[in-house]
Amino acid sequence: MRELLERHNLFHVPAAINFRDAVVAIIVVDDGRYLMQLRDNKPGIFYPDHWGLFGGAVDPGEDAEAALRRELMEELELEPRSLRYFTRMDFDFQRFGAGSVYRIYYEVPLPAGQLSALRLGEGRLMEVLGLPDILMDRRVVPYDSFAVWLHYADRWGRNTAPRSTPPK
Repeated sequence: MRELLERHNLFHVPAAINFRDAVVAIIVVDDGRYLMQLRDNKPGIFYPDHWGLFGGAVDPGEDAEAALRRELMEELELEPRSLRYFTRMDFDFQRFGAGSVYRIYYEVPLPAGQLSALRLGEGRLMEVLGLPDILMDRRVVPYDSFAVWLHYADRWGRNTAPRSTPPK
């Protein structure tokens, strides 16, 4: 076990953990697959060397949609035509002296013909993945995996609850 801990950055906890509000894009290609990013394997980031969705921290004074548009431009050179609020997850980090933070997920449709125009500005790789890849075959950031599962369930009519709107 000690060798595993030393070899994998995942088990290294940074001295200072920076919990911040974040926004995330569930980028859905025409055929129903999802555009994902292989995160860098570097110290100090959450879930290094895992597949995850694109997005990032909300800057002070920035609203969620503006933050996501900024992040998508930085990470993919993507100016999305539309963002549709999907869900919000709240995390309580009081135990770590950080209070609560949120992750707001937006659905971002992307025609397959636009994939070749994207330029990866952060992370090691980007790839369009199907649900089995995300849920079973890849190491995926857990909360992003859950959000994709929710999106899939919603898309195929398994969720009959009315959609909520993003909180202010």
